Order: sequence, then structure tokens, then C-alpha cells
Amino acid sequence: MRLRGVFRAAKLPNNQCAVGTKWVFKIKRKADGSIEKYKDRLVAKGFVQKYGIDYTETFSPVVKYVTLRMIVAIAKFFGWPLDQLDVVTAFLYGLMKEKVFCSIPEGVELDDGFDCVELFKAIYGLKQASRLRPVPLYQGCRR
Repeated sequence: MRLRGVFRAAKLPNNQCAVGTKWVFKIKRKADGSIEKYKDRLVAKGFVQKYGIDYTETFSPVVKYVTLRMIVAIAKFFGWPLDQLDVVTAFLYGLMKEKVFCSIPEGVELDDGFDCVELFKAIYGLKQASRLRPVPLYQGCRR
């Protein structure tokens, strides 16, 4: 996350509250039940965010199922190829407009003088994360 420029170590301003974070761990298994890999993700405790301070908008555009079916039908009718894609760690690409500070989960240490991180990009669990997720994709399509 640090390499993607998601956050930087910061000192919490007096007028701001830090959003809590926690680690979520998951075990990915193969079809036979054996362990394929261990996964972890840092998530924000977005339920403590305050409207107008930590976020302003949460609406996330989602395609309606009927629209998707229509696009597939039109592509089939004209013989157009269809592809799908998955943006890995899509939430970590949405640029933050608001200044949001997060506390550091247990076990993570910061350099002296820093007590939290300032987010530059959304992380899982933030109220506005779903809204910010598609913005870089739309900007790329407009070019």
C-alpha cells in the first residue's frame, strides 16, 4: 500500500479524529480443501466516519442487470467480441478528496513523531471507497 502511494505517516491534527483500522485475514483454499495461500487486507472502520468531515458522497455507479444483458445481446447480434476484466486492488486506486487520517493497527510501528497515517487513496471500509473506485477507470476511458 505504501508503494502505491495510498498513505503516508502523519501527525494527527488537533481538530481531527482518526478512523480506526483492522487487519482481515483469509485463507484461500483449493478445490480439494488444501491451503492455496494466505491473504490479508487492511480495512478502515468506516462506521465512525462523520458526514461532511470525513466524506461527502457515497453513491457508487453500478450497471443494472438489464443493461448488461442488453449489451451482451447487441454484441452477440453484431458478432462483436466481448471481454471482461478485473482490476486487482481496485479500491486502492481511488483518489481521496477529503483529508482522512487512520490509526495504525496493532503490531505496526511508525517512526517517532508520527501517530497515524494520512490517506491519499481509498482503502476498504471507507464510506466513500466504492464511489472513488471507478474514477481512474473513467478517466482512462475518456482519453
